[in-house]
Amino acid sequence: MKKSSVQLLLQTSNLFVGFMVWVLISSLMPSIKEDIILTSGQASLITAIPVILGSLLRIPIGFYTNRLGAKKLFIISFIILLVPVFYISFADSFIDLVVGGLILGIGGAVFSIGVTSLPKYYPKEKHGFINGIYAIGNVGTAITTFAAPVLAGLIGWQSTVRLYLILLLVFTLITFLLGDRDESKIKLSMGEQIRGVYKNTKLWFLSLFYFITFGSFVAFTVFLPNFLVNNFALNPVDAGIRTAGFIVLATLMRPIGGWLADKFNAFIILMFTFVGVAISGILLSFSLNITWYSVGALAVAVCVGIGNGTVFKLVPLYFTKQAGVVNGIVAAMGGLGGFFPPLLLSTVYSMTGHYSIAFMLLSELAMVCFVIVIFMYYKDQLNMEKSIIEGTVEGIIVTNNSGIIQDVNPAFTKVTGFTKEEAIGKTPRLLSSGKHGPSFYNQMWRTIESQGFWKGEIWNQRKNGDIYKELLTISAIENDAGEVKFYAGMFNELENN
Repeated sequence: MKKSSVQLLLQTSNLFVGFMVWVLISSLMPSIKEDIILTSGQASLITAIPVILGSLLRIPIGFYTNRLGAKKLFIISFIILLVPVFYISFADSFIDLVVGGLILGIGGAVFSIGVTSLPKYYPKEKHGFINGIYAIGNVGTAITTFAAPVLAGLIGWQSTVRLYLILLLVFTLITFLLGDRDESKIKLSMGEQIRGVYKNTKLWFLSLFYFITFGSFVAFTVFLPNFLVNNFALNPVDAGIRTAGFIVLATLMRPIGGWLADKFNAFIILMFTFVGVAISGILLSFSLNITWYSVGALAVAVCVGIGNGTVFKLVPLYFTKQAGVVNGIVAAMGGLGGFFPPLLLSTVYSMTGHYSIAFMLLSELAMVCFVIVIFMYYKDQLNMEKSIIEGTVEGIIVTNNSGIIQDVNPAFTKVTGFTKEEAIGKTPRLLSSGKHGPSFYNQMWRTIESQGFWKGEIWNQRKNGDIYKELLTISAIENDAGEVKFYAGMFNELENN
């Protein structure tokens, strides 16, 4: 088996284990509350707390994955996780659960390891799909959500927690044996990487998108078990099965989202994603029974799953050199997106007696993201057009309909000697050689007016006074109403014979 395939399988399995541990408390909360007296607010806080460290640690873990490699980071993370898992198995108070849950967040932070490491083994055109395959490890949350309540009913929640110690030890050993010690490393300091990206608006837009998509995934994962029991009077096992269904669906849609982003424009995929989340949020706000609530929740699963895969196609695409720290920042924002909704839902319910306002807020935030994606899409198109103009070997000059130069490309400067700053605001007379009379130019403009373009040979003058001959094409650029707004000239220098 190829090294790349081994690492994909190993790191996906490790994420599976990390996420199983990450949601341990939220999955067992109904059983824990039978032994430890907790208010609804305390229960919401405890289920949300593992998300805090799991989010914030994604930044340094992503960075150190680039410096030390995935093998060392997974081993260190799993060894540390042994401590809170053992501690929680003996918890008998609210404080014990808070302390153990805080460190338990490392299980969610390991997500940054794979999304930083695995793209090193594959070409760019596969990054979206590969990161989507890796994220199938999210199913680990579904396994715990489904299996932990069942095991707790048979052997008690404390013994169920202790079983996870064995799981962590086994995968620590497997990672030690199969991890790639020769993974390529990047030695840039964290400060250098952060300085290279913090002013880039794409970073913060992608962080916002992931805050909504992955944040929704995490929020529903930790919130649903307790919510379904309290709001729809389901038993813990039934609630666990339904939550597991949400997790599995969202997780399976993630590689599909990455594949779609590889094949099509990722921004268009995100547009559909956020429209879908907005509609789903409205449906959840008015769901009065379990059937309609299930439809709304599963619609959210489909949309955020696709969105998660799409976002992590864009991260390595735009931030190749700072992938570690950027993966960490974006992933951290996604994790924090899962921390606030459970607390918000609990607060809204205590104030109003229902959850509709909170679900409507999700819908409104999704529409904000939709507008931002449209902006990024058109800005990306403009940047692409600019790159084409900047990169072409022909000289290009663009004027408005009054003949004032608006833009030139580097090839223009190379041929004429005039810089962009010297040319913009002037007229093309800047290049006049004096070899052509008024009748020549009058005929040129009559041809442009009648045919929309002119092509021919013309003598022009460089900045240093040299006269040169070029083959010039001038085209009129019209808007949708048929009005000429710009003129674009493209030329090649010809040999003087």
